[in-house]
Amino acid sequence: MIFTDLLDKYQQELHLEFERILKLGFENQHHNGDLLLWKINGFYSPILNNFKPDENTKLNPHVIGPGIEGHSEQTHYVFINQYRHSNISKYTFSQYLEEVKYEPSKIEKIEKLISYESISIQLEMLIYLKIWEADLIIKKFYELARILNNQPYDWYFKISESSRDKESTGTRQEIIRKLIRDKFENTSPFLKEWITDIYKTQIRNSIAHSNYSIIDRTITLNNYIKSDPASQLHNIDFNEWHNIFHKLLILHNEYIWLGNTINKIYAEKFNAGERIKILITEKNGEQYTFELDYRNGFKDWRYKQHK
Repeated sequence: MIFTDLLDKYQQELHLEFERILKLGFENQHHNGDLLLWKINGFYSPILNNFKPDENTKLNPHVIGPGIEGHSEQTHYVFINQYRHSNISKYTFSQYLEEVKYEPSKIEKIEKLISYESISIQLEMLIYLKIWEADLIIKKFYELARILNNQPYDWYFKISESSRDKESTGTRQEIIRKLIRDKFENTSPFLKEWITDIYKTQIRNSIAHSNYSIIDRTITLNNYIKSDPASQLHNIDFNEWHNIFHKLLILHNEYIWLGNTINKIYAEKFNAGERIKILITEKNGEQYTFELDYRNGFKDWRYKQHK
C-alpha cells in the first residue's frame, strides 16, 4: 500500500541530499565525463576481444549502453511503476492506523483492510528484492560512491556469482554494505544512514527464501540466528515495514532523477558546442579518452565516429 503522505515526507528529506550529491559529483569526479559515464553505463565486454568486423578493424571492449543489465532494470521498473500507481491508499498513514485500530463494531472492515495490507506487503517484498538484487542498481550506487570519493570509474565492476569467481568486485551483500553504504561515510553520511535504515541482509534473505510468516500486522522472520550479528531481527511490524518500503521507493525515485538530470546537463553542454569525452581506465592503469555524440531525438549517447 502506498501512502502519499509518507512518500511526500521522505521525498522532501532525500531530494535535498541528492541535489547536494549532484553538485558534489561534478566537483569531485575524477574526470569531467565520469557522471555521464555513470548515467550511460560504461562496461567491459570481453567477448569483443574475439570479434573482428574485418581484418583491419579491432573493436574496443569498453562499451557504453544499457546492456543486458539495463534491459533487466527497465523490466523491473515497469513492474515497480505499475505497483506505485495502482496501489495508492485513499487514507493518509495516520488515518489508516485509526481505521485498523481494534473496535468490536468494525471488526469485519478491519480484517478486510489488514488482509489487503498483507497481500500488498508481499508484493512490496518482491519490489524490495528487485531493487536490492538488481545488478545495475548495485553497480550504479557503487560507481556513485567512487565518483564522490574522486576515484576513477570502474569499467571492470562485476558481481560475484559463485565462490569460484576470482575476478569479481564482491558479492552483492559485500558490495552493498562495504563498497556502497560505508563508502558514503565521508561524502554523504545522510545517504549512508538512509541505506542503513532500509537495507537489511536478514530481511533480504528472509524474503528471497520465503522464510517468514505474517500474523495479524506483524512479519515474523524465521531466519533469526542468535550467534549472527546480521540476523538479530525476530519480527517487523507493518508500520515499520511501511517506513522501510516508502524510504526505498524514494531512494529509487531519486536514483532515477539523478540519472535523468545528469543526462540533461551533459546534453545541454553538447548542444552548446562543448566536446563531451569520457575516460577509459584499463586494468593496467592506462588511460585514454573517447569523444561522444548525442542524439537529441533519442536522448542517448554513442561513440563519435571520426571520418
